[in-house]
Amino acid sequence: MVGAGSTEVSATPLTPFRYEAQAQRHCPRDKVVWLNFKKGVYYRKGQKRYGLGFDGSFVCQNEARDGLYRRSLLGLR
Repeated sequence: MVGAGSTEVSATPLTPFRYEAQAQRHCPRDKVVWLNFKKGVYYRKGQKRYGLGFDGSFVCQNEARDGLYRRSLLGLR
C-alpha cells in the first residue's frame, strides 16, 4: 500500500526567464538569481558569473532553492 504514513513533497516549479526584469516581475518579493543548469548552482547579483553563460536563466531564488540547486560561494566574503 503506497502512501500509508508518508508525506507528499511538493516543490515549487522552476520558471526560467531570459531577462532579469521578467524574473523580478514573476517574483516581486524574492531575489532574482542566475541559475547555471549545467553546474547546478545559482549566482546572486554582484557575483562575477551573474547573468553569464549559455546554460542558464534568471530565476527566483526560492524556486532555485526548492529545486535543490545550490548557491555558489564564488566571489562572496
